[in-house]
Amino acid sequence: LLQLAGVGNLCLLTFFLFFLPSSSFRALPCPAAAAVDGTSRVGGKAREGGGGRRRREGAAASSDPKMSSGPSGFHNAPVTRAFVLVSAALTVLFGIQGRSTAIGLSYQDIFKKFHLWKLITSVFGFSSTPELIFGLYLLYYFRVFERQIGSNKYSVSYFPQNFSSLMEYSLCIWVFILFSLIVSTLLGVSALAFLGDLAPNVLASGPYGVIFSSFVPFYFDIPVSSRFRIFGIRFTDKSFIYLAGLQLLLSSWKRSLLPGICGVIAGLLYRLNIFGIRRIKANYSSALRASASEPPEDSIAMLVSMGFDMNSARQALVQARNDINIATNILLEAQSR
Repeated sequence: LLQLAGVGNLCLLTFFLFFLPSSSFRALPCPAAAAVDGTSRVGGKAREGGGGRRRREGAAASSDPKMSSGPSGFHNAPVTRAFVLVSAALTVLFGIQGRSTAIGLSYQDIFKKFHLWKLITSVFGFSSTPELIFGLYLLYYFRVFERQIGSNKYSVSYFPQNFSSLMEYSLCIWVFILFSLIVSTLLGVSALAFLGDLAPNVLASGPYGVIFSSFVPFYFDIPVSSRFRIFGIRFTDKSFIYLAGLQLLLSSWKRSLLPGICGVIAGLLYRLNIFGIRRIKANYSSALRASASEPPEDSIAMLVSMGFDMNSARQALVQARNDINIATNILLEAQSR
């Protein structure tokens, strides 16, 4: 019944997002969108800030609930793409072998039969088709965090072109993924040990740790950009993501509820920096930056000949790991701001 309900919810979600006429949606005012638009009301009259008119079109685009996750596809999200492909491939492989429901963790397998290999396989392959659909949908949506990390460290217009830049680019997202998987798995094993024979026979398998850990930054860091009504019911642009997560959390009842809760706890521990994981990430990034050699004089001279300041050219080359093309993009973007 839960699987049938999941398929029904997926069809309903698809209908709302893609087939429902726009006339059925009633937009509601959103303070965040008004702030981005740069407008304010004083004495009942609307007044625009200095950059309000220039940002009007961009604010309207950002308030569209279908556009909140950025461009379609895995552009600037290679780590997420690899994770989605691995999860889908392993799920199909285990399904063909008829072992989909047997790869999850259980008290018997871990503490009596010592099938420790399940600690790895259980975090990738899903145990049913509805879980696969909702899980991959959420993984695909949460690629926005990898893009956010990339846009903070680098320009959106280029991708790291040398090894050290690539390592620093993917470090943040990999640290989050590994921390979520390891901590949520340890929490799940601890719960099985505590519950003993009262635990579910087999926990639901899949990357529940990564998915439900991602709901923590999704709740705290992603603002609501639009509010609207569908047939009189109030929604936000984040509502459908929460509904998809709720469906995945309850897809197998106790079997999926426990891994989902462990994932949320792992996400909270990462955000609170309980184990100092962010310090490790910062030290590694600092080491990468320190390893960058002094920019060559000919590269600095070439950028100066293009009209850039010498100090700015030197700093851009250091940030770009002496890649003159990337340094040029950094300098051009700095001038356009």
